[in-house]
Amino acid sequence: MRVSRWLADRWVMIVALLVLGYLFLPIAVVAGLSLNRPSSRLSYDFNEFTLDNWRQPCATPEMCDAVVRSVQIGFLATVGSTVIGTLMAFALVRHRFRGRGGINLLIFLPMATPELVLGTSLLALFVSAGVPQGFWTVVIAHVMFCVSFVVVTVKARLAGMDRRLEEAAMDLYASEWQTFRRITLPLVLPGIVAAALLAFSLSFDDFIVTNFNAGTTVTFPMYVWGAAQRGIPPQVNVIGTAMFGIALLLVGLSMLRGRRSRRAALPVAHAPGRRAAGSALPVADVTGRRAAGSALPVADVTGRRAADPS
Repeated sequence: MRVSRWLADRWVMIVALLVLGYLFLPIAVVAGLSLNRPSSRLSYDFNEFTLDNWRQPCATPEMCDAVVRSVQIGFLATVGSTVIGTLMAFALVRHRFRGRGGINLLIFLPMATPELVLGTSLLALFVSAGVPQGFWTVVIAHVMFCVSFVVVTVKARLAGMDRRLEEAAMDLYASEWQTFRRITLPLVLPGIVAAALLAFSLSFDDFIVTNFNAGTTVTFPMYVWGAAQRGIPPQVNVIGTAMFGIALLLVGLSMLRGRRSRRAALPVAHAPGRRAAGSALPVADVTGRRAAGSALPVADVTGRRAADPS
């Protein structure tokens, strides 16, 4: 009976742990293969433990060139899609204009369209426009499908933000730029960082759209696909493990920064009748007495008007 009751109380947590274990199992295999010396080039068995793969991650120069090229494309695509997507998210959440509903629908189309269709459509567009396929066509293609994910992520953050914080800042004589810099941006920044990380991951990992529009440019996923026919070097697992570790570190730092920002945004209690630090206005006492130096009566917490001292 105790075991049954324990399982009944914790079955949701148990299922969640099993699902997480299933999701992280391939990552654990990749991390293990990065410390493995395979018996042959076409073998993926756990043969012998070694650190040589981490000591010489660029043992295959072509692979490191492909990784650098993927990082460059991912960085440019992340910057472009994050800037465009953030501006679009602010416009869609904060403003009402004609066609807003249609734009919200169009944003989801690149997310719902198969990548095969996107890749062939972009290839036909570049060919008809006479644009040679290469590095910059891949960047343009990645920006196009990453913008939708950025807009959706930043919109979710903006929709959950309390607008009264900005209104309070404006009531305290802050300008629009000061309100945006000190209130809006710190609150939206975790969503922007999350959107940027998602955009970089999608760009770095993309193969289908890149394969149609890359021309002679070889990215890391294209290198892995080509190397699979003659044997994937074990350093590929090193790159994958390192990228996962860097992404996990950035997410942890973002969460820590967001937690510190929320703690700093908590209201500070003032002693009764004291003037707030840096404020030109006196602070009212919660007991209903007149604030020090105030020329106006203070409302009592019960809703009654305080006695007029005049």
